[in-house]
Amino acid sequence: MSSEEKYDLIVVGGGHAGTEAALGAARMGAQTMLLTMNIFTIGQMSCNPAIGGLAKGQLVKELDALGGEMGKVADDSGIQFRMLNRSKGPAVWSPRAQCDRAAYAERVRRACEAEPRLDLRQGAAVSVEVESGRCCGVRTESGRLISARAVILTAGTFLNGVIHVGEAQYRAGRAGEFAATGLTECLVDLGFETGRLKTGTPPRIDGSTIDFSKTERQPGDEQPVPFSHVHDTVGADQLPCFLTYTNSGTHATLAKGFDRSPMFADRIKGIGPRYCPSIEDKIHRFSDRDRHQVFLEPEGRHTQEYYVNGFSTSLPEEVQLEGIRTVAGLERAKVTRFGYAVEYDFFSPTQLRSTLETKRVENLYFAGQINGTTGYEEAACQGMVAGINATLKLRGEGPFVLERFQAYIGVLIDDLVSKGTAEPYRMFTSRAEHRLLLRQDNADLRLMERGYGFGLIQEKHYRRLKTKQEEIAAGTTDLTATMVAPEAINEILEEIPSSPVSEKESLRNLLKRPEVRLSHLRGLSSARVLNSEDGELWRAIREQVEIEIKYEGFIRRQEEQIARVRRLDARAIPPGFDFASIAALSAEAREKLRQIGPRSLGQASRISGVSPADVSVLLVHLTRGAQRSGSENNVSRETSTQKR
Repeated sequence: MSSEEKYDLIVVGGGHAGTEAALGAARMGAQTMLLTMNIFTIGQMSCNPAIGGLAKGQLVKELDALGGEMGKVADDSGIQFRMLNRSKGPAVWSPRAQCDRAAYAERVRRACEAEPRLDLRQGAAVSVEVESGRCCGVRTESGRLISARAVILTAGTFLNGVIHVGEAQYRAGRAGEFAATGLTECLVDLGFETGRLKTGTPPRIDGSTIDFSKTERQPGDEQPVPFSHVHDTVGADQLPCFLTYTNSGTHATLAKGFDRSPMFADRIKGIGPRYCPSIEDKIHRFSDRDRHQVFLEPEGRHTQEYYVNGFSTSLPEEVQLEGIRTVAGLERAKVTRFGYAVEYDFFSPTQLRSTLETKRVENLYFAGQINGTTGYEEAACQGMVAGINATLKLRGEGPFVLERFQAYIGVLIDDLVSKGTAEPYRMFTSRAEHRLLLRQDNADLRLMERGYGFGLIQEKHYRRLKTKQEEIAAGTTDLTATMVAPEAINEILEEIPSSPVSEKESLRNLLKRPEVRLSHLRGLSSARVLNSEDGELWRAIREQVEIEIKYEGFIRRQEEQIARVRRLDARAIPPGFDFASIAALSAEAREKLRQIGPRSLGQASRISGVSPADVSVLLVHLTRGAQRSGSENNVSRETSTQKR
């Protein structure tokens, strides 16, 4: 069956990766179709209804600076906001929002429906169409061919998905929804390598059956910080979360069901997320622990249902219920939805370029959990990068690649395409070696210029960014130039308390002291940064000035490290470079380099199995090759001159 429908881009899958890819591409001018198995579950939060968290909050802020939707939706649907890690340095501060699950999905769908260049279509893709090595559309389960110049696959956990609960198992991508069949087999026939992963979700319970007096109340921040640059504040009343703990009785009760656990009975072949283990895995691996945290988090404003965070499980339903009722505050709890594990196909991301285009098939892109990641935020960022790159390529423009020193998104994608993953990949601050420069508070300063260039940032917000940049520079200059005498500052220093000065000192040097804040210096200068109003823009400006000055030495060292890395990344490796011909490389390095085909010496150095010695060998060969090429060019020019 043929079709007259033709699009610039088809995005398969309506989750967090798919919606960001489709919205980004459509807003850049690509005529786009979002093809999803169930139009009512676009933007659905399959697991915890929360956005952000440690390192993930940085991803959302970066996505927002590029013009993504997730941060705006989280602000609009949030029911509790917290800035995590405030007790530590600003490099690891991470925003998190508990969201109203239904409101979040509704808000994402409204954004998709409102985009004039984006068509929504319910249907299942069973294959991608490829001609002469180039993707040219998808075929649906009805046999309908929908043509497109490029395709992005964002299939989530649906590829041959199987749900496990105790000894029961059935085909599904998530509870209540069919698995996606056909796509994996099509891609394998095209030469792609596939594997199996698994993830899980905890039970949900009826909040009216919780005894909250036995739990610890967890409120949100008094002055919540929005995710998105389009919002100065988040005005909604916040709802509390609650903390309780498992106990030895919980562990003993759950252990009785281990013989029927699909994980321990080896019925699940896929590898699960090491950093987000199930409750049975925690009990088994950490048998010396007598309790584990359990957070009770509301699913929304207009429901009694609570998410039992920390209790992910695939144990039999009766064991889940018995175990939950041993937890303080949950003795009479009624389960509304039982936990389960889902096992699904993924494709090693080393089969992708840094643009997320596949190496085997031109104009075919993968984004999200199909690449082995876990988490809404990781998926959404990949979706945006794939959507931008697909659109740029269709325009005949150069690729969009963020380096590791530019963004957490750059770290995420470089890790995936250079190292691959054998388990569900999630982002951590520890993965970002330049995290002091990649803070959540300066994401707009780092990336909004790029988003504006793509047409994804409105003019008024871009102008606000330019004002912010100018005022940060002016504030730093003013503080450097303003000198204060001991009699003007020592009384203030004594109150802080901080050691007095014996001679004139610049406000900049005083601000470098850990205990001195910018607010302590008000009135000592006419600088706008010290005397401005308390609006969100000036709050952000003062925060930037203070952080940049206090951490100046550390920031300078990171910038020096980046300069060294950039020199390696600047050494391009020609496409099709013959690694196998370099006998001095280790056998493992030759195979890994051949498989991944790094674009630069810097990327080669980050590939697992490529040693510093291998990098040195590569550098020598690249240098010799450049010298030979230069000599040949000189000979060619001389010959040409002689002929003239």
